Amino acid sequence: MEGWAFWVAAVVAAMLVGMGKGGIPLVGMLGVPVAALVISPVTAAGLLLPVYVVSDLFGLYAYRRAYDARVLAILLPGAVVGIALGWATARLVPEAAVTLLVGAIGVVFALNLLIRKGRETGAKRAEVAPGLFWGAVTGFTSFVSHSGAPPYQVYTLPLGMEKAVFAGTATIAFAVINAVKLIPYWQLGQLSLDNLEIAAILSVPAVPAVFAGVWLVRVLPSAAFFGIVTWSLLVISAKLVWDGVSGLI
Repeated sequence: MEGWAFWVAAVVAAMLVGMGKGGIPLVGMLGVPVAALVISPVTAAGLLLPVYVVSDLFGLYAYRRAYDARVLAILLPGAVVGIALGWATARLVPEAAVTLLVGAIGVVFALNLLIRKGRETGAKRAEVAPGLFWGAVTGFTSFVSHSGAPPYQVYTLPLGMEKAVFAGTATIAFAVINAVKLIPYWQLGQLSLDNLEIAAILSVPAVPAVFAGVWLVRVLPSAAFFGIVTWSLLVISAKLVWDGVSGLI
């Protein structure tokens, strides 16, 4: 992990992680794919996890008063179960298969949102059973490749949260998920001393990027904000489908 190409990709990835912690988690999902341009996806996931955790601290401060407690109470127990499942099956489930599944879910859901736009009114209630299920999927996919945002969005986008609450709830949820992931990542040997030293350097550009993300959430009109989230979900999910199919082939 050296050379200008590595550092350019790594810094960009860290800034994307930071912006994601500013309230747009789909942006943070781009961190691992960008870093994977110069290192293996597994190494990239381990390298960026401490950057996620450091960025989480600043995101938690920024959104300390904007969140949906009911959504967090439903999602997080499922997410912990999903992380445990990911840990238990880390050496059994091909990462490409998980990537393909996550991408397919995201594509179908984003297309459904775009096709049905304007046909539905009112927000749905955060139900327990679907929340536990999507929470588990979020935890599992986040553990495998930091790609928990699409299943998380599947559950939360129809709830009609105000944009700051939507962003804050996502930030808090993934802060907890990332903190829990530290233990199994360490046990699997993905948090080496060298990785932690590089992650400490990458946290420097990530922190101001958090507040850049917070600023974007504040200034974007709600329609534009959720439009960007939905289209980003579609594009990123399509990329995940491509990566998953390529990996399986």
